[in-house]
Amino acid sequence: MPHSKRNRSDGGGGGGGDGCRSIVLPRRLLLSIFIVSPFLFLLARGGVHSQISKDSEAERDFATNQTTNWRERLAVQNLKSVLTKETGSSADWNSIQFKAENPIGGELAATEEEANGADGNLLTDTPTKVFRRVSRFLLSHHSAMRKPRELRQEKRAMELVQQDEEALVKLENAAIERSKAVDSAVLGKYSIWRRDNENENTDIKVRFMRDQIIMARVFSVIAKSKNKLDLYQELLNRIKESQRAVGEANADSDLHHSSPDKTKAMGQVLSKARQELYDCKVITQRLRGMLQSADEQVRSLKKQSTFLSQLAAKTIPNGIHCLSMRLTIDYYLLPPEQRKFPRSENLENPNLYHYALFSDNVLAASVVVNSTIMNAMEPEKHVFHLVTDKLNFGAMNMWFLLNPPGKATIHVENVDDFKWLNSSYCPVLRQLESAAMKEYYFTSDHRSTLSAGSSNLKYRNPKYLSMLNHLRFYLPQVYPKLDKILFLDDDIVVQKDLTALWSVDLNGNVNGAVETCGESFHRFDKYLNFSNPHIAQNFDPNACGWAYGMNIFDLKAWKKKDITGIYHRWQNMNEDRVLWKLGTLPPGLLTFYKLTHPLVKSWHVLGLGYSPSIDRSEIENAAVIHYNGNMKPWLDLAMTKYRSYWTKYIKYDHPYIRGCKLTE
Repeated sequence: MPHSKRNRSDGGGGGGGDGCRSIVLPRRLLLSIFIVSPFLFLLARGGVHSQISKDSEAERDFATNQTTNWRERLAVQNLKSVLTKETGSSADWNSIQFKAENPIGGELAATEEEANGADGNLLTDTPTKVFRRVSRFLLSHHSAMRKPRELRQEKRAMELVQQDEEALVKLENAAIERSKAVDSAVLGKYSIWRRDNENENTDIKVRFMRDQIIMARVFSVIAKSKNKLDLYQELLNRIKESQRAVGEANADSDLHHSSPDKTKAMGQVLSKARQELYDCKVITQRLRGMLQSADEQVRSLKKQSTFLSQLAAKTIPNGIHCLSMRLTIDYYLLPPEQRKFPRSENLENPNLYHYALFSDNVLAASVVVNSTIMNAMEPEKHVFHLVTDKLNFGAMNMWFLLNPPGKATIHVENVDDFKWLNSSYCPVLRQLESAAMKEYYFTSDHRSTLSAGSSNLKYRNPKYLSMLNHLRFYLPQVYPKLDKILFLDDDIVVQKDLTALWSVDLNGNVNGAVETCGESFHRFDKYLNFSNPHIAQNFDPNACGWAYGMNIFDLKAWKKKDITGIYHRWQNMNEDRVLWKLGTLPPGLLTFYKLTHPLVKSWHVLGLGYSPSIDRSEIENAAVIHYNGNMKPWLDLAMTKYRSYWTKYIKYDHPYIRGCKLTE
């Protein structure tokens, strides 16, 4: 809006409140007010001076009075000029009303004259009144500007609080969802999201009492060393009482009802001991000694745990042993003509899908066969070649005679019937008969303690003494008329049709397997002794390892490259176990070096026997899942979250299984 012509008449031009309108003053006006503030102070001082001159007119002359009036008018004219310029209005600027409701919305009490309707005039009012009116206007404007700002700040604060509350709720809901996927068998039954554990300090009393016991032990040792026998005996008594009160408690709710009294009594005796025995250096030494002792105990217990887990992994549960014995007895009661399997003509047909399974576990072998057949699209084209030992030969035959795999073909053989497999031909059999090997297996393992006996126990597993474990290196000799065969371990479960493996192009290689070098411990240098020149000069320490358990072998290429001969050469060089420890994977890595074709990982997922962190989707999308490790699905050691994939292929209502008390 253009500025209107200023009215410079002393009377102010335009009168009263009729033409007055509300004016919102910008920040520039406030700045201008500060600029003219010296004039306001001059007006105030002039007003006071004028009042004094009225009281003593006789003592002042006319010239002085004229000078004062001139100063007042000059200040008012400057203020009028600034206000008119800033507001941009031709309205009578001195008609701005300072009433209860100002233009910006603030509230300010009016003066007595304004409340009575008297129109003020900055040119006619005394300077003191002018100063008061302008001051009230400034205060009103500042208050009006401040209130919207405070409202905005309060509103923003409320929004932030609401956002924080929403974010907290989202985090809690997400944590609850994650907690539902945690396997209680692996991580225990404790969950911070359970209602009885809503207080994060539910074990604070238990921990406090145990801390008291530790300090009491420290002070008891010091008291005994300083011959304070009374205090020593008192500390021992309190330790026993607190230990009985704590017991096996893991939460405050598990504590004995007398625990508060025991805590109080222990606190009193500790206070007494602290006054009489406290020595920072001595206590530090004692605590350090206790820490070292506890660390040694933990290491010893870990060794014992390793020993016991290895021992458990080597054992056969009573139920499976019962099953094998009952089946064996019933098998040898059968007449010879009833011991034969049908469709024997399929055993050497190279156009069918052949599987090799070497096992001494009847229940495990049944799961492998059942899971394969149930997921096969053409079961009649599948042939299973089972090889077991003399002890389980009758049980294995009897089970599959009673429970034939549908239209599939099955055949069971005894490894002891392979007369060609003898110590003169097979280096492993010759080494197992040597005195050094017998010493390694049967003498050096007789230790006085469990922790000492755990050394190298993994390599002293009885399966390494069985030719069933090494028979995988003689597949062309066992099945001379076959072109391809799929080798399966007995601790696997088949979840999809596997016939596509016979169509995989191995690119001239012998072995098709899933590689396991995603982690460093599955490289060659973790299995083989690269300090030996025979290993260092012929193999790459960073070469990728692969897994046994599901392997497709091209038997034609096997024969052409003399794989069995390569295996024999390396096995002969390792008679003193200088190239690798016992087992079949290290010689397999050497034998099939640069002769292994990597398969897609979804064909074979490993780790269900030792790793609790395998993704569920990865398991369910796998064609074969493998329980490699100590936690086999038929053992009590098995992880609960994985066991159902195995147990669903067992008929627990079967008379033999129910009779041997085998349950899910």
